[in-house]
This record gives sequence, structure tokens and C-alpha cells, in this order.
Amino acid sequence: MIFIVVKFPVKPEYVDQWPELVREFTDATRAEPGNKWFDWSRSLEDPYEFVLVEAFDDDAAGDHVNSPHFEKMTRDFPQYLRATPKIISRQMEGDDWDEMGELQVG
Repeated sequence: MIFIVVKFPVKPEYVDQWPELVREFTDATRAEPGNKWFDWSRSLEDPYEFVLVEAFDDDAAGDHVNSPHFEKMTRDFPQYLRATPKIISRQMEGDDWDEMGELQVG
């Protein structure tokens, strides 16, 4: 599995619109074969930063970055951002989330 985390530093004037601005890209990516998840969160420390956690089957990430919606994102998103996003992308074992061993509920 390819596991990716990206931090998007959004300009203040677009932060409230961000979920709608990324909806088309999000929906298209979630519909891709091999996409496991594509989830946005907002940073608690920086109200202008959104964090994207995504995962793909090993052979699906290439198709993602070569898709028309990814190309459109690379053209459209810079106008909404304060800086270049930061990314961690790793191939790892597994194919889904595991339960946390150190904390069990109920």
C-alpha cells in the first residue's frame, strides 16, 4: 500500500471555502480504482492548514498522479495556497487501518 500525508497551507481568504474547492478532486480520487481512502482534516494548531491522508493500492498511485483530475488540481490549487504543500509518501505493508494496540475501548 502507498500511504500519503499532505499538509496544505491555505490562504486565509479561502480557508472557509476549502472543502468545496477540493470537492471535485476529492470525489474523483475516491472513485479511482485502487484508492483506499482520501480524507481531509483541519489542523488544530494552524487554522489555515488542511491535512490530507490518503492511501492507494501499490499499483494505483501512478494512475492517480497521471489522471486528468490530478493534472487539473496542479493547475488550480496554487492560487489558494500560501506555500507549496508538504508531503510524506511511503510504501508500506498492510492494506487498511489496524486497531491501536495500546488503547482499547470496551
